[in-house]
Amino acid sequence: MMDKKKNLAGNIVYSTNAAWKPEEAESTKEYLPATQQPVKVKLDRKQRAGKIVTLIEGLALNKNEFEDLAKRLKSYCGSGGSSKDDVIIIQGDHQQKIINWLHKSGFILAKKAN
Repeated sequence: MMDKKKNLAGNIVYSTNAAWKPEEAESTKEYLPATQQPVKVKLDRKQRAGKIVTLIEGLALNKNEFEDLAKRLKSYCGSGGSSKDDVIIIQGDHQQKIINWLHKSGFILAKKAN
């Protein structure tokens, strides 16, 4: 079954600027291994109607690895959450549990931010 609005042209961009260059593709970016990434784990409740969430910041992973890590952390904590803008959000106070899991997985933890 075909999509109703299939984009046949793809993502073609036209520009009259001779100096314009396409943005660097995500796959060509270099990422550091987990052992060289300082990761921050903190609690937050701002703009969340008083609900506590655990934020994991500072991850420089490609999109697939980032989504996989978010999925594994949500499963490990037995909680919901999301991942966007290079931040993984886990619902609830799972700070110590996540810190232990990341440490065992080889991530470097930045100074404790609370």
